[in-house]
Amino acid sequence: MAVASVQRLERAWPEAHGLISAITTVDHKRIGIRYLVTASVFFLLAGCDALVMRVQLAGPNERLLSPESYDQLFTMHGTTMIFLFITPMLSGFGNYFVPLQLGARDMAFPRLNALSYWVYLGSGLFIYSSILLGKAPDAGWFSYAPLSTISPSSNLDFYGLGLIMLAISTTAGAINFIVTMARLRAPGMSIGRMPLFCWAILATSLSVVFALPALSLDCLLLELQRKWGFHFFDYQHGGNALLWQHLFWIFGHPDVYIIFLPAVGIVSTIIPVFSQRPMVAQTWVVLGIMSTALLGFGVWVHHMFAVGLPKVVELFFAAASMLIAIPAGVQVFAWLATIVTGRPVLKSPFLFIVGFIVTFVIGGLSGVMFAVIPFDQQVTDSYFVVAHLHYVLFGGAVFPIFAGVHYWLPKMSGRLMNERLGRWSFWLVFIGFNLAFFPMHITGLLGMPRRVYTYPAGEGWGLLNLLSTIGAFVLAAGILAILLNVVWSLVAGPPAGDDPWLGDTLEWSTASPPPTYNFAEIPVVRSAHPNWDRSERSGLVLAEGHETAGTSELGGELDEVIRSPAESAWPFLLALAITVVFVGLISSLNLVAEIGVAACLLALAGWHLGDPEGRTS
Repeated sequence: MAVASVQRLERAWPEAHGLISAITTVDHKRIGIRYLVTASVFFLLAGCDALVMRVQLAGPNERLLSPESYDQLFTMHGTTMIFLFITPMLSGFGNYFVPLQLGARDMAFPRLNALSYWVYLGSGLFIYSSILLGKAPDAGWFSYAPLSTISPSSNLDFYGLGLIMLAISTTAGAINFIVTMARLRAPGMSIGRMPLFCWAILATSLSVVFALPALSLDCLLLELQRKWGFHFFDYQHGGNALLWQHLFWIFGHPDVYIIFLPAVGIVSTIIPVFSQRPMVAQTWVVLGIMSTALLGFGVWVHHMFAVGLPKVVELFFAAASMLIAIPAGVQVFAWLATIVTGRPVLKSPFLFIVGFIVTFVIGGLSGVMFAVIPFDQQVTDSYFVVAHLHYVLFGGAVFPIFAGVHYWLPKMSGRLMNERLGRWSFWLVFIGFNLAFFPMHITGLLGMPRRVYTYPAGEGWGLLNLLSTIGAFVLAAGILAILLNVVWSLVAGPPAGDDPWLGDTLEWSTASPPPTYNFAEIPVVRSAHPNWDRSERSGLVLAEGHETAGTSELGGELDEVIRSPAESAWPFLLALAITVVFVGLISSLNLVAEIGVAACLLALAGWHLGDPEGRTS
């Protein structure tokens, strides 16, 4: 590659530093890192909530927390983990690595990408400001009606409005991922050669577009009832409290797979690399990913078997709940076959993947048990549900997230993590997790209900809860070890080189960390493992501004050069204006909300009129 061409690229893709650049950047890598850091902060906050709750439940008749404080803690813990940590954390990996794996130079809509982050940050700060005001949401992360409708305080308004605001961010991000994967793949990357991680992000994004409107509608109806006197959930006025549950779980069960599928993508990326062979039955893994996303929309009543619905309805959803285990089983067998037929290298990223497989299988087996209607009705709202939820969501998503951190941090920072500390952190996390959550299966079967802030002596729950509390602190020690390892890597880690793991996807074919423009020349892809096949360069430098290759949707044939917009402050200003609107709504200050709406219109006008060439997204 000629030095002159690289210099042209560096001039065309400048990477400034300082406060102004921090606000105006549209670089997908910087935005991805911001997602990862912000979501990690929320994760630590949610973890502190969990530790305080476990101390409260370590023995019977504890009085560390009042009932009101406990309600707020477990609501903020669940809301943070589901909405502010797992999905944004996985979006951070997607933002950073999807364009790199596709051989692109940025997302399809860079400014929309920046907007999605700023709105996410604004929604998180909006929800957490409720703690400072002493009005944190207190009806559970699912906030069932009528409990969520009768509270006179604004606690639940922070929940409803905060999730509506967060939906703006998540929907914008999902649309951006879909268009990026449809149009910005490297020449030769047909749809069948797209990396498994990209397939998982695509399935997740499609699920978000179709599932999230149900949650947004639910929260809108809640706010209309709470603040403007409507009666959507009031039986006395012709409403129905079950309407909340139906709309919530129409979103909520697909959301399980919105959380799970990107993690599947991480697993399917790491296993072939550390097994030193291509994925077994890769096409079937892709079909499993897409069919899981589709079937996830047909099982929402799985969560409502105890509310008194007609049996024929329950039987249909019980069958769908069992059916969805098939594509998950296909993926598990493909992973195991890849490991068994390969030459596994037991590095720390791979250890977290093995831990994921063990915990996910346990969570999957208990999930099938919930499809048996009589069993589900017996354990509904017990700690058995809490155990299953954590095995599926923490075991199914957080273990792959930790694997992704160990696998991709060398690419992002250019420095390796400490392998010995990585192994110690894995065993602390794995042992602590199982010690914390496996006993909850037993306490649930013994009759301990969830969402109770204390319990009497003599029920046989004390020892099991003490074990869970000890396990929670062991788990916390493992997470702290991972955090220390990340800090050590950034400060003193040895140089990683461009490809420390001998990976098969395109991110390993460029520098560590990647330059602003990702690739000096646009790569040409010849197989599903382009870095193993050493894909040739196309000779396309595309250094006349922010340019990348645009390819056809299915075949990946080069058909145009796409110019994307440069940095801009308008996404930040629009997100700030949106935040002002929601602050006005929560405080019932109509003038503030109206000023926010006017600011939104001005920001949109500036966004779309500020670029003379019309490259606005």
